[in-house]
Amino acid sequence: MTPSCPAPSASARAQAIAPFLVMQVAQEAAALAATLPPGAPRMLYLNIGEPDFAAPAAVQAAAEAAICAGRTQYTAALGLDALRERLSAWYAQRFGVAVPARRIAITAGASAGLQLAALALFDAGDEVLLPDPCYPCNRQILASVGVTPTALPTGPATRYQPTPAQLDAAWGPRTRGVMLASPANPTGTSIDPAALRGVLDTVRRRGGALVIDEIYLGLSFDERFGQTALALGDDVISVNSFSKYFGMTGWRLGWLVLPEPLVPVVERLAQNHYICANTVAQRAALACFEPDTIAEYERRRAEYAARRDAFVPALRALGFDVPVEPDGAFYVWADAQPLFARAGVTDSQGFVRAMMERTQVVATPSPDFGTADGGRFVRFSTATARADLDEAIARLRRWLG
Repeated sequence: MTPSCPAPSASARAQAIAPFLVMQVAQEAAALAATLPPGAPRMLYLNIGEPDFAAPAAVQAAAEAAICAGRTQYTAALGLDALRERLSAWYAQRFGVAVPARRIAITAGASAGLQLAALALFDAGDEVLLPDPCYPCNRQILASVGVTPTALPTGPATRYQPTPAQLDAAWGPRTRGVMLASPANPTGTSIDPAALRGVLDTVRRRGGALVIDEIYLGLSFDERFGQTALALGDDVISVNSFSKYFGMTGWRLGWLVLPEPLVPVVERLAQNHYICANTVAQRAALACFEPDTIAEYERRRAEYAARRDAFVPALRALGFDVPVEPDGAFYVWADAQPLFARAGVTDSQGFVRAMMERTQVVATPSPDFGTADGGRFVRFSTATARADLDEAIARLRRWLG
């Protein structure tokens, strides 16, 4: 009989990382769904930001062709040159911005891009400023490499984005940079172009780095906001992904646009951390930029905008407050506090749990994204089919009266 031995203890770093609440809610929803009796309404998952559209047929065919041809070997750590060139051309065509292919690094998803950026730019003990609310993994990625993420409270008046004055006031002796997202998760709101220029001016004056998460940039619905921060200078670090606009969730493919001196630094880190991004996914992504595929992505973008245009007014009619209409992505950041008494709860976590149990509609409570809202807000994802969104509204209407 093998003797029982104590398991190795987890590192202090690992124990300090908070769980990703949206995934815990998904697990609770799955457990609840398993207990529903036959004929009960199915769960409607408005909690996870995963497009209901799969990768287009041309992308899937390109992956199949690569596998059949045996083109599955490692690529260079920075990715296929052909894919970097396609992305460079996309920036020029879509945004009118010159982004040389040599500044683009293909990564194993945007999450790996954020990790590489953090490792390349910051040391343990440094501080990075972020908005509250923000995507929780951004905070945890920084914390996991010993960097202190300092969240600055934001609100509707600034589209849930920090102001230059706020960053300037918060900048301390250990501050080394700012991390933003535009359009942002969970709010779906983008930073005002004038404010973004002010933020970059502040960061430059302070000698720091600006890292901007642009993974939802392709899903901008407003021309005023739908411009890349890379147009402001080649010192901006942009993180992007094939998951959202390009519909390749699960393929784990993203990219970084870097200042040229940082490219060899990121290359060394990538070589040692994961060698290269998935080869089949890279070869498949080459098909993303064909004219027919881009046309399909634009059709999908219009569909996401139509879902927003129907869902936001419907939420407001139920009594939710949506202080800022999202201008991109597929999220709605809704204040549920006006409905707490009707639901018999005192915070958004209780509201989400009651909503899940009473209506089988799943959303994400605000503590996953920060504390500035005081536990009032709920994030709904409109990445699901329009019929499901309509059904969710109907169920909430019956529940809330």
